[in-house]
Amino acid sequence: MDLQISGKRALVTGGSKGIGKAVAEVLAAEGCDLVLVARDAAALAETARTIRTKNQVAVETIAADLSNDAAVASVARQVGAVDILVNNAGAIPPGTLADVDDTTWRKAWDLKVYGFISMCREIYPAMAARKSGVIINIIGAAGERHPSAYIAGSAGNAALMGFTKALAHGAHADGIRVVGINPGAILTERAIMLARTKAEAQWGDAERWPDLHKSLPFGRAGRPEEVAHTVAFFASPLSSYTSGTILTIDGGKE
Repeated sequence: MDLQISGKRALVTGGSKGIGKAVAEVLAAEGCDLVLVARDAAALAETARTIRTKNQVAVETIAADLSNDAAVASVARQVGAVDILVNNAGAIPPGTLADVDDTTWRKAWDLKVYGFISMCREIYPAMAARKSGVIINIIGAAGERHPSAYIAGSAGNAALMGFTKALAHGAHADGIRVVGINPGAILTERAIMLARTKAEAQWGDAERWPDLHKSLPFGRAGRPEEVAHTVAFFASPLSSYTSGTILTIDGGKE
């Protein structure tokens, strides 16, 4: 299927690994030029190199800490006009109210919650001037389920869900679509590492880590590329009447 996004320019935050890397790879395969942003310059360079060897697209990288408003503004100035913005940077740590202190909570929200909001604020005007653009926020299913042992992430994701919908409710007047994706358990490099550690602690065998996911729908966690292909579809003209929607990708978990 031709998604009709070849030649589009996409900015992907958190684009060096995990879901962000998968998004970059899928968009590149569809012919999009990329700007990848993350904190780790070496990881960014390796991801860009890999993508360039497989696809005839331009791949720029910017190493930046998007928890800082000045850094977000600097990235936006360097990037200029983009057709697609994928906000993906940030991972909020687990813990109950008693576990997560104010410093940890604020630091996590500065990157994921305020980082998403600030990047939208910086990129939106140029899209509005062209009357064209798609913003896709990769949020997280905890924003729907509200687990108490992930209270900072639950609250942050719920805030981003509300932000995504509220932004979309006015963005159509500027020709911009805004959508969100709530991934459930996804097999990123970090998730596999954590599962291996847990399997080692629980059974004395790190190689049994897939057993930890047997209780999930279909007996497995999701794959990053399954989220990435959804991003590409949402970014495409084939999904041109989709806005203000948040799609959960968790295999149908209750």
